[in-house]
Amino acid sequence: MPHPRRGAARADAPARPARLRKRWLLAGLAAVLVALVAGVSFGPVSLPPGSVAAELLNLLPGVHLDSGLTEREIAIVTELRLPRVVLGLLVGALLALAGGCYQGVFRNPLADPYLLGVAAGAGFAVTVAIVLGAGAGGALTGLPVTIPLAAFVGSLGAVVLTYLLGVAGGRDRSPAALILAGVAVSAFFSAGQTYLLQQHSDTIQQVYSWLLGRLATAGWHDVLLVLPYFVLTSVVVLLHRRELDVLSVGDDEATSLGLHPQRSRYLLIVAASLGTAAAVSASGLIGFVGIIVPHTVRLLAGASHRVILPLSMLFGGAFLALTDVVARTAAAPAEIPIGVVTAVLGGPFFVLVLRTARGLRA
Repeated sequence: MPHPRRGAARADAPARPARLRKRWLLAGLAAVLVALVAGVSFGPVSLPPGSVAAELLNLLPGVHLDSGLTEREIAIVTELRLPRVVLGLLVGALLALAGGCYQGVFRNPLADPYLLGVAAGAGFAVTVAIVLGAGAGGALTGLPVTIPLAAFVGSLGAVVLTYLLGVAGGRDRSPAALILAGVAVSAFFSAGQTYLLQQHSDTIQQVYSWLLGRLATAGWHDVLLVLPYFVLTSVVVLLHRRELDVLSVGDDEATSLGLHPQRSRYLLIVAASLGTAAAVSASGLIGFVGIIVPHTVRLLAGASHRVILPLSMLFGGAFLALTDVVARTAAAPAEIPIGVVTAVLGGPFFVLVLRTARGLRA
């Protein structure tokens, strides 16, 4: 018969907070390194992965290795493929981080970064920019910053409008109010985009090439544009990842623990939306990353956001960089839009999630 004090001590002992295990952290870092080398090695001109790895190490201060690559191949590595792979790592990390954040804020495991009308707002703004550019003889869209800037402004504008609709009629609204407001905003911008495409059918191909997502970049320009937002979003969300665990128990319990639920919720939504807008502006609309990666991490490594968010960044970046390799090589010399590849992977994943959920309920 157990000692009563020992049993009481066990019952009263607080649950130990979930921690990020080293093996999962190392697995995430290894996935990023594999994606980096594979993304730079494979393409229309395949390069030996060992030589590519040596050339990437040469970029580190004080490292001088003989990679065996010619000057032309080194230029392909450092000026063409490496910026694209790094952009894929940043965009994938942002989308996966935003997905994990939204799922925690809305307590909905199927929430994604485009939930608040981000995709529709970006698509509408890009359509307007392309239509105006076509009307001006291409003068507007010829500028390298026009499309990304339009997507960024449209994304943030949609989030602001969703927020204003979600809090209309009272300050303390449930997360469901924001979701419904996002649906309404998405429908509004989608209708506007459809009307513009109907009136300007000559721009449909250009608009859809952006909507399907791409990581094509001519250098480090897009990487430098996304990097500040990546740093800001990552710092804010990761510093508040413990609050997401508290929000998961409900607003009343979170308030009793000294947390201001609405303030924390809106801060996290703004940070995640800012990162999503930056990712969309650089890559177009790439779906399913914010659902597939956090869900997989949750199933494998644990349900705490202290684990989900940092691992989602690592595996999300690796996932999108490797997906881009498939998009570049599967139909070579043609290139498949990366959004199509993620959609093909996302469909079966949803089936798996639904079957898993049914099995758990049974």
